[in-house]
Amino acid sequence: MTQRTPLYDAHRGLGARLIAFAGWEMPLSYSGVTDEHRAVREHCGLFDVSHMGEVELRGPGAAELCQRLTVNDVGRLRIGDAQYSLLCTPGGGVLDDLIVYRLAEARFLLIVNAANTPKDLAWIREHAGSVEVVDRSAELALLALQGPEAEVVLRTLTALDLPALRPFTFLQGPVAGRQTLVSRTGYTGEDGFELLVDAAGVLAVWNALLPAVQRRSGLPVGLGARDTLRLEAGLPLCGSDMDETTTPLEAGLAWVVKLDRGDFIGRDALLAQRAAGVPRRLCGFRLDEPGVPRHGYPVYRDGAPVGTVTSGAKSPTLDACIGLAYLSAGCTARDTVIGIEIRGRRIPAHVVDRPFYRRVKQEG
Repeated sequence: MTQRTPLYDAHRGLGARLIAFAGWEMPLSYSGVTDEHRAVREHCGLFDVSHMGEVELRGPGAAELCQRLTVNDVGRLRIGDAQYSLLCTPGGGVLDDLIVYRLAEARFLLIVNAANTPKDLAWIREHAGSVEVVDRSAELALLALQGPEAEVVLRTLTALDLPALRPFTFLQGPVAGRQTLVSRTGYTGEDGFELLVDAAGVLAVWNALLPAVQRRSGLPVGLGARDTLRLEAGLPLCGSDMDETTTPLEAGLAWVVKLDRGDFIGRDALLAQRAAGVPRRLCGFRLDEPGVPRHGYPVYRDGAPVGTVTSGAKSPTLDACIGLAYLSAGCTARDTVIGIEIRGRRIPAHVVDRPFYRRVKQEG
C-alpha cells in the first residue's frame, strides 16, 4: 500500500506534482525542477523528506552495536554529534547509507533511506542482541531546509544558537513552538539543516517555515530538484549509484570507511579489496555534446566497454549534461575520453572531478 507523509495535503494544496517513490506518494516538483533547483543554489528551499526511516538503538551495548554494523567510527561521536556512514554486507557490498546521531551515551538514532527501511530494520535486529531497537519512522517527520540563506530563515523561528552549530552536529529545542532536533546536515551541496519533529507537529513547523522561505525568494522543493542538486554535489544515491554489488571503496567513499579501528561487518572483504586494488571506481563525467545519460547506459573507451552509467541529468547550475558511472580502474583519470551510448549513438564525454559543483562558503 502506498504511504503518505503527514504533509500530503499541504503538498496537494501547493499544486505539487505527486509521484510514487519507494512506496510513498511524494512531490516531484511544485513550480518546476529547474526553478526549485536554482532557488536552493541561490536562496533556499524547503523539502519534505519524512519518507526517510528513523531507527533508535537504546541501552548498554548500543555503541558497540553501531560499531559492529557501520563502517565509520562511532567512537568519535560525542553527544550532539552526527556522522555519515554505511551498512555493509559481509562481502563488503553497500546495504544502505545513513546518518548516525548520538543522542546520549547509550542512545543512537539512525536515519536510513526510505526504500531500505524494512530491510535495514531486519538487518539491525538480526545483530542487536540485547540492545533495544525501536522503529520510530511513523512517529517522526523530517524536513530539510537548504541553501545559502537557510540559517537566516531558521533564525526567525528558533532561539537555538545556529551560528554555533557546526556541520554534522545537532541541537534540540523549539522551532516554531515545536520541540525539534536540528542538525546541520543535508544532501544538496549547500549549507542547511534537517529538522526532525514529531509527525503530529510537523505541519505547524512546515506552515511557519514555508512563508519564511518564500520571503527570502525560496521555494518548496520536490524530489526532482533534490536529485539534480545531489548529483551536482557528486553525492551517490543508494540503489542507483551503489548497492550490495558495489563496495564503498568502489563508490569513492573510502574516506568513510575506518578499516583500522577494529572489526565491523564487511571489514575483511574491504581490507582484501584494498590490498588487491580496487577494480573499478565511481567517476564523474561530462558530455561533450547534448544528451541525457541514464542509469544503465553502457560506457566505452576506444570501442571497448569499460563501465556503466549510474546517474545522469542536465545540470541547471552548469548548463551541461553530467553523470556518474563505474569505470574500469585504467579509465578513471581526469580528462579521460569516454563515450556514453545513448539511444544507439555513442556521445563523447570526458571524466571530471567530483563534486561537479562546490559552493562558495560565506565569510562570517
